[in-house]
Amino acid sequence: MSVERVVVVGDAHFGVGDPADELAFRDFLAALPEFGTRLVLVGDLFDFWFEYPAVIPRRPFRTVAALAALAGRGFPVDLFGGNHDRWGGTFWPLEVGIPFHAETADLTCAGRLTQVVHGDGLSDFKLGAKVMHALLRSRLLVRLFGMLPPSVGFGIADLLSDTLGERNRSGAAADRAAALQEAWARALLDRRPEVDLVVLGHTHRRALLEHAPGRWYLNAGQWMTDRHYAVVTPGRIELLAWPERPAV
Repeated sequence: MSVERVVVVGDAHFGVGDPADELAFRDFLAALPEFGTRLVLVGDLFDFWFEYPAVIPRRPFRTVAALAALAGRGFPVDLFGGNHDRWGGTFWPLEVGIPFHAETADLTCAGRLTQVVHGDGLSDFKLGAKVMHALLRSRLLVRLFGMLPPSVGFGIADLLSDTLGERNRSGAAADRAAALQEAWARALLDRRPEVDLVVLGHTHRRALLEHAPGRWYLNAGQWMTDRHYAVVTPGRIELLAWPERPAV
């Protein structure tokens, strides 16, 4: 494929919701080499993930296997942690062949210097969510959680899932979160003039805004329910919903 096409997906929350969304995602991965050259997953791909030394979560196994197969064919994939699945680690690069970014990273996407970050903590104004985001970054908490039997850990995660952030965001609260996220992205673009594109997730709200000529803020939206994704090329950025495909 002569034109670099970076495909961006965020907020699928596999493990909850409609199983058809996960099946559609595996169909999407199978077709991806036909219209993309790289995949960037912006966080909360799973509703819960924890990297135990000898155990992996059972629920999303087929999706993990599909990602491993894609990466095994030499297709570049970058996986970012979100507030639901930040507790990844060496399993992804060593066993699956996919780089894992727990927080943020600069990537070059279709010739654009791009900062990618899930976005939790940037737009959440509820006290419970702020406290939870701080705890998720605690090394002590990670160690203590890892001492729990996996079945207990998964049970706790299921109970706290909504505290980590609403899966379906709508109404005034979602509008406020989206506005805060946009403001953060614009401030970053002002602070870092070398950056051409800021990619966020978390709010489940699609956004494509040109901050200055050729410099953009992108949120691809949620795969969960809507099956939203985006495609970044040197000349354009498209917002799509599977099974739509990008313009040639």
